[in-house]
Amino acid sequence: MSHQLEIAYARVEVAVRDDVAAFLDDIVGLARSEPTTEGDLTWTDDDCVQRVVLAEGPADDLVELGFEAVDADAFDLAFERLSDVGFAPVMRDDLVPARRVKQIASVDAPWGSPVELVLGLERTATVAPTPLMPGGFLTSAQGFGHAVIATTAFDESLHFVTEGLGLSQSDWLETELAPGIALEVHFFHCNARHHSLALARAPFEMPRLHHLMFETKDRDDVGHAFDRAFEAGCTLPNGLGMHDNDRMFSFYVASPAGFQVEIGHGARQVSDPWTDDRRYDRISAWGHQPVAPRA
Repeated sequence: MSHQLEIAYARVEVAVRDDVAAFLDDIVGLARSEPTTEGDLTWTDDDCVQRVVLAEGPADDLVELGFEAVDADAFDLAFERLSDVGFAPVMRDDLVPARRVKQIASVDAPWGSPVELVLGLERTATVAPTPLMPGGFLTSAQGFGHAVIATTAFDESLHFVTEGLGLSQSDWLETELAPGIALEVHFFHCNARHHSLALARAPFEMPRLHHLMFETKDRDDVGHAFDRAFEAGCTLPNGLGMHDNDRMFSFYVASPAGFQVEIGHGARQVSDPWTDDRRYDRISAWGHQPVAPRA
């Protein structure tokens, strides 16, 4: 299995940062990290110093998505590949302190926000404790989880992801959400995780970040997180269920900023050679139904 990149972090700009911060603390159960040199708030789900970065501003959307190269050769290869297919990365030494990395290059992605290619994301000696998620998160050699992005620049984004970043397609989904409302999503891997990134074809302009996913090591932690979200009166667009393609047992909860967080467990791993790149016609094998708010 080719393993040159891992999804490193997501930087999200939110209008009411305190509300989203409490959501990440008390519902998702991530660990707080130190603020950045730019004053952004940060969280982690492992030994990396930052996995989710919250900037304050009006967007309520993803503003940067980071991918970490496993070594200097992988960084150089990704940089050259992006340049060769028409996406010119720019070295950004000025961002090194804020992103807590050794090296960083930024490239504008077709979906409207930059991708940051980084090397040497700072790590701590031990994994950050997550008392609300006592089993911890699955991140080793895979990155923090995954991100799903909706875009009207769908075909150009496919080209950017596969020919530029060098991710491989795991499979894709084509179905109808309702009569006449089509859904098309393509899923991409860069290591053993079934997908580190997915792209959804947007029928019109909308927020680009649909959701971030964090995968737990303990199935029970998913259930406890669901209970926390339900008891808190959070919007639950999708209750507990299992996806058809990656077999993830999970649920989705809406953040105060609008983007969703998927908390899951037990997704299938990509093997080499991968021979299951095929079309799926349903989102879930079971479940993932909307949950009515608590009375």
